[in-house]
Amino acid sequence: MLENLNLLRAFWGLFFIFWTAFNTALVDVVGSEQQIPLSVVKLWASAFGGEIKSIAAKYSGSQLLQKKYKEYEKDVAIEEIDGLQLVKKLAKNMEEMFHKKSEAVRRLVEAAEDAYLKHEFDADLQYEYFNAVLINERDEEGNYLELGKEFILVPNDHFNNLPVNISLSDVQVPTNMYNKDPAIVNGVYWSESLNKVFVDNFDRDPSLIWQYFGSAKGFFRQYPGIKWEPDENGVIAFDCRNRKWYIQAATSPKDVVILVDVSGSMKGLRLTIAKQTVSSILDTLGDDDFFNIIAYNEELHYVEPCLNGTLVQADRANKEHFREHLDKLFAKGIGMLDIALNEAFNMLNEFNHTGQGSICSQAIMLITDGAVDTYDTIFAKYNWPDRKVRIFTYLIGREAAFADNLKWMACANKGFFTQISTLADVQENVMEYLHVLSRPKVIDQEHDVVWTEAYIDSTLPQAQKLADDQGLVLMTTVAMPVFSKQNETRSKGILLGVVGTDVPVKELLKTIPKYKLGIHGYAFAITNNGYILTHPELRPLYEEGKKRRKPNYSSVDLSEVEWEDRDDVLRNAMVNRKTGKFSMEVKKTVDKGKRVLVMTNDYYYTDIKGTPFSLGVALSRGHGKYFFRGNVTVEEGKILSTWSSVGIQMKLEFFQRKFWTASRQCASLDGRCSISCDDESINCYLIDNNGFILVSEDYRQTGNFFGEVEGAVMNKLLTMGSFKRITLYDYQAMCRTNKESSDSAHNLLNPYNAFFAAVKWIMTELALFLVEFNLCSWWHSDLTAKAQRLKQTLEPCDTEYPAFVSERTIKETTGNIACDDCFKSFVIQQIPSSNLFMVVVDNECFCDSVPPITMAPIEIRYNESLKCERLKSQKIRRRPESCHGFHPEENARECGGVPGLSAKPPFVLLPLLLTIFSR
Repeated sequence: MLENLNLLRAFWGLFFIFWTAFNTALVDVVGSEQQIPLSVVKLWASAFGGEIKSIAAKYSGSQLLQKKYKEYEKDVAIEEIDGLQLVKKLAKNMEEMFHKKSEAVRRLVEAAEDAYLKHEFDADLQYEYFNAVLINERDEEGNYLELGKEFILVPNDHFNNLPVNISLSDVQVPTNMYNKDPAIVNGVYWSESLNKVFVDNFDRDPSLIWQYFGSAKGFFRQYPGIKWEPDENGVIAFDCRNRKWYIQAATSPKDVVILVDVSGSMKGLRLTIAKQTVSSILDTLGDDDFFNIIAYNEELHYVEPCLNGTLVQADRANKEHFREHLDKLFAKGIGMLDIALNEAFNMLNEFNHTGQGSICSQAIMLITDGAVDTYDTIFAKYNWPDRKVRIFTYLIGREAAFADNLKWMACANKGFFTQISTLADVQENVMEYLHVLSRPKVIDQEHDVVWTEAYIDSTLPQAQKLADDQGLVLMTTVAMPVFSKQNETRSKGILLGVVGTDVPVKELLKTIPKYKLGIHGYAFAITNNGYILTHPELRPLYEEGKKRRKPNYSSVDLSEVEWEDRDDVLRNAMVNRKTGKFSMEVKKTVDKGKRVLVMTNDYYYTDIKGTPFSLGVALSRGHGKYFFRGNVTVEEGKILSTWSSVGIQMKLEFFQRKFWTASRQCASLDGRCSISCDDESINCYLIDNNGFILVSEDYRQTGNFFGEVEGAVMNKLLTMGSFKRITLYDYQAMCRTNKESSDSAHNLLNPYNAFFAAVKWIMTELALFLVEFNLCSWWHSDLTAKAQRLKQTLEPCDTEYPAFVSERTIKETTGNIACDDCFKSFVIQQIPSSNLFMVVVDNECFCDSVPPITMAPIEIRYNESLKCERLKSQKIRRRPESCHGFHPEENARECGGVPGLSAKPPFVLLPLLLTIFSR
């Protein structure tokens, strides 16, 4: 009994200790919870709101505008904008502007073709023309250099104050070409007749800017004349034949399969040349083309295994994806060309039947160091007698043992054969196939007008000079091919070149008055492939201040900016050149994506006739869809049209001072406030409806997101529904990534660095008389076998990030947050007649365990399966209306040959000099 009594005493003793400790802790916790009176915060908010409203009414002019409206109320009416009529009218304005540009180009075509028809080729012609690089250059004695006569250049406002000559054009010749080559001299001579047309076009349409003629021989005639400057290496990489406007005008859309020999004999420099040849071919493919690359030895190796048996659109992202995979190719084994040819023909045939490709020209590009057979049985099975698939063969190396077989294959299939001995030969030899593909168009004498997608050509001198002052200029180009009209050469289909003129995108926007679109309204245009020509959300540059182009800036799809349209209803309707209306809820971001407005947009769209473009107009429902109509002057109408968007700007210091003054008020009769924002026990903030801090006791927090400063409170507001999280997407983002890089390998893919390297290699070979295979292997290991290392770069990516919006129906909220050892209280009160909120937070309870809420974007990572699906998926696109892939009268006998090893004296001297300087 006594023992039980002792146990009972012990139990009650322990119970008393625990009860005392619990009550002590409870008192501590409850005591740490500071109650913030809602009535006081409401008083502060009301006082601040009244002050701001009074200031806005006094200085915004809203009362004056209301009075002005009363004066004209009988003469004007508020009407809803007819979106369809508006977009049709704007499209008509654009159509007329585009037509004027294309007519200027057409006059250039006629003048060029007439001039060539009257000209007789003279191999001994001596002609002093204005070379754009040499003009105004003098030698040490003060005399003008040859081809560098005095050329008057005067700054001109219309051409961004650049020094130009508006009376004459001048001529640029690529660095790797001889500027006195007879073909170039003759071409420059007969094309001088374009000067008169250049000036006449400019007189007719003073809004014209740069006009030019890109010759099939390689020279580039530009008006107005301007001085060209070489880069730091003393070269000018620009070759007009490699520009999109030239390629699109010269050829029709095409499906291409590239076959690359990776057998053992391709080791060393040969494989490097082969990779550069593939890369140069990819440069010539545009958004209307489709391609795939297959490496072969005794087996087939798709460069991208995911795309086994199909072709992919030749947009920039896909081409770069394949370029990255080219680095993984290595040479071994035996080359079985028959297997590769069978695969290529089958793939082209099956892809053509799907209706997904170009449905126009088809070609197989064969890159190899030899072929032991002509494979006529394969061609007879798949390609004869129509020969709809052209075969272009590139013999890598200097041996001519297999040249006959490869040339026969090209000639028997309406293609072209060329031999590439050095890296410096690649670009010029690859260009040959474009002129072959242009033959049917030339024979048809079809001067198709082509318009490029929006692009920035930073290689031109005017672009380089403007980039330093005004940033890179986004433009589109209208171009047309120039043909030989001589009857005796008609079947050869001789392309003389391409003429064109640039149209800055900002010129298009001048045809669209902003005041007609409402506050949040905007206009946009897309190409036949769905890529953006102009859109307020297009961001072609990154790293603000450095103004660098994003790699994929010219192929941003409409679905990547109007991403709420998950089914591509709007995009597909515009691509198919329809006229109509579409509506959807959108999340419009402002302030560089930080703030979001949720609204409903009505989209109106139609096609721009005579171009591959479609125009759209977005009008926001509500005040953005109304305008004034009445018998008032234009100026009065503009005044009235601003009635719905008046406002004022005030200095932040003034704004903050008004806030702190209001927060010191109290309702007590004795003037003693129970709480004040001056107290250290609380923190006071003024935030907007997107959660950004406008006023804080810590000035450094101004402009920050509230969740980064008070993560626990923001999390509670989200839980309570006072704020809601909205997920936004950025499909034009740039993310940092670690990539394996080898500087030497990338240097070799630069044509001019490759040229210097090849020259050094050739001179070494001549000096040592070594076998080519061994020297190639030695050189390859010396130049390209450097250790791979990780390099951090910025790459295009997709990201998602949050934005936050207040719930309109909730005007005030109080709450308590259970932290580690205390309760944190807060009050949020809306400022009357505004989108602002006052937030008062207990500063004595710390919730360090609750992480801050940030708006940092998160990269969307795709697994391999999804990456493959994205590569294979093809959005709806509209093919160009014309196709010239075949003509029965085409003369295919001119199909290339083996180049001689002799060279003109200047080209013998140049490698020797470059070898000396490159050491």
